[in-house]
Amino acid sequence: MFIGHFAVAFAAKPAAPSVSLGTLFFACEWVDLVWPLFLLIGLERVEIRPGITAFTPLDFLYYPWTHSLLMGVFWAVAFGLLYLSVRKSGKLAILVGAVVLSHWFIDLVAHRPDLPLAPGGEARWGLGLWSSIPATLLVEVSLFVAGVSLYVWRTRAMDRVGRWGLCVLLAFLGVAYLGAAFGPPPPNVEAIAWAGLIGGAVTGFLGYWIDRHRAMV
Repeated sequence: MFIGHFAVAFAAKPAAPSVSLGTLFFACEWVDLVWPLFLLIGLERVEIRPGITAFTPLDFLYYPWTHSLLMGVFWAVAFGLLYLSVRKSGKLAILVGAVVLSHWFIDLVAHRPDLPLAPGGEARWGLGLWSSIPATLLVEVSLFVAGVSLYVWRTRAMDRVGRWGLCVLLAFLGVAYLGAAFGPPPPNVEAIAWAGLIGGAVTGFLGYWIDRHRAMV
């Protein structure tokens, strides 16, 4: 999924008002930020194969260091410990780590059976939601609308940035999502990696920017 991950971040914000939305964005997409780096250095592999699923042309050949369940736990603990070292809150560190780990379980719903449980393991998991574009849109958009609605219900804009900046963020995510769903296949793996890194960084920093202009109610 894509915007389904951000749904978790939006929904988590009311449960942790002192955690920036930007931090929650980086948490929910953390493994998808590490993954492009591993693609660029050749540690993990993906191929572009239109038709491999209805929703995405990407064939995830080898990505146990970012997308296995065991490494998901590792990244969640590492991210949580980093947050703990900075903010000194064990409760919030656990919540942020849980957002990181949620990535694997949301991917489990969307992916065909290509998610490993651990590096070196043979088993591959995935429920295959991406085999249907209508089903993917229904499930993921519903999750996203629910998460954003909860966030909007529990926060208020302090100024125009808080109001219109959120609109810009939602538009950015929506355009990126529609491009992934209906746009042409990416030209090469390097383009996938750089788009993931740049898009992830932009989204995370938009989250920090908007968060400073919205208050919890």
